[in-house]
Amino acid sequence: MTASRPTFRIMKNGYDRFAVDDAIERYAAQVDQLEHRMQLYQQQLVETTRQMDELRAMYIALQQQDEARATAAESIARLSLREANDIIDTAQRNADDIVNEALQSARVILLDLSKLYEQAEQVKMGMYSQLETLMGQIDQFQMPSMPDLQWLNDTEKKMR
Repeated sequence: MTASRPTFRIMKNGYDRFAVDDAIERYAAQVDQLEHRMQLYQQQLVETTRQMDELRAMYIALQQQDEARATAAESIARLSLREANDIIDTAQRNADDIVNEALQSARVILLDLSKLYEQAEQVKMGMYSQLETLMGQIDQFQMPSMPDLQWLNDTEKKMR
């Protein structure tokens, strides 16, 4: 607020007393107004500083919470990764055990099948030799000669 410089009428014993008093009153009112504004600004500064300190404290608390959460999240991620790796290792071992058991079972089954195949081959050979023997016996089998049916007819006629 800049005020223009006042000019006073010159009178017999100096300047116009009423004009000077009026200017002094205006300046005094202006000083009072400026002091009042300064007090308001100082109060606002105190309030703003208090709010800034509160916000700073809240910011620090939030920062600490964020750091705590980040640490917790990091720990959880590490634990989760470790647990996932343990689960994968256990699953891999279980899968290896299952595959080994399956391979052992398959080996036992293949050995049994091999034995059955050998036994079937032996049975086949035995049956083949029995069949040859039977065919030889069939070839050697001779049918008895049929009696003369005339004799039967004659005997029947006599009995009647």
